[in-house]
Amino acid sequence: MQEATNIFLPGGFKQFRILKTKYVLSSKDVLIIGSGSEKIAEKMIESGVNSVNLIVSDYDSLMNSRLNLTNESKVIVKMMDFDNTDFNAEEFDLVYAQASISLLNRNKIIKETKRILKAEGTFCVGEIISLAKEYPPFVKNIFDSSDILPLMNDVCASYYKERKFSVLYEEDLSSSLQSFYENTAEELDKNIDKLTDKEKSYYKKLLHKISHESNAYLKLGADKYIGFKMLILKKN
Repeated sequence: MQEATNIFLPGGFKQFRILKTKYVLSSKDVLIIGSGSEKIAEKMIESGVNSVNLIVSDYDSLMNSRLNLTNESKVIVKMMDFDNTDFNAEEFDLVYAQASISLLNRNKIIKETKRILKAEGTFCVGEIISLAKEYPPFVKNIFDSSDILPLMNDVCASYYKERKFSVLYEEDLSSSLQSFYENTAEELDKNIDKLTDKEKSYYKKLLHKISHESNAYLKLGADKYIGFKMLILKKN
């Protein structure tokens, strides 16, 4: 349980742990997409992968990722657009994304992911999903504030099949969101007073977003509309 509190992503370490039981990581070249994935990247190294690249989309995330990794870390962190990377075609055995590509430009990100995956390479993705076709304005507000375009729960597999992936495994991890938002709210309460006025001003938007989302999920009923699903896919 303590391990899960060290990673502030929907799904915690569950997505990675499931992947480990379904896929041999040893000697693989891996790309991880999205900030907050540093601990998972380190776990990949411990599991014997050949290399791990982690890409983030903005400068603040780049600095945070480097702070969250040790100086001796073998994880290579770079800032890139997820839908237009600098990597070569068919460079990676595995691309891993956890709650990082459920975005308005998802289609372009998936196209780029296919380009950089080796033939029959593996894509492990955790998607923010919608549990209902219609949802109230405060839930839409959560999605819009993060540029999230959620897939419906029952169309995730078909979405990827249409883009020439085979679905090797899928699991609904929506139940993990409860502990994710509880841990996030707890850490926010614990650390808010440690921030300087300058830091509070700098992180004002992020702090408000975290507080708002946690409150909406835990107290206002957003749990009926927001879910999380992982899929393990093979490039055809």
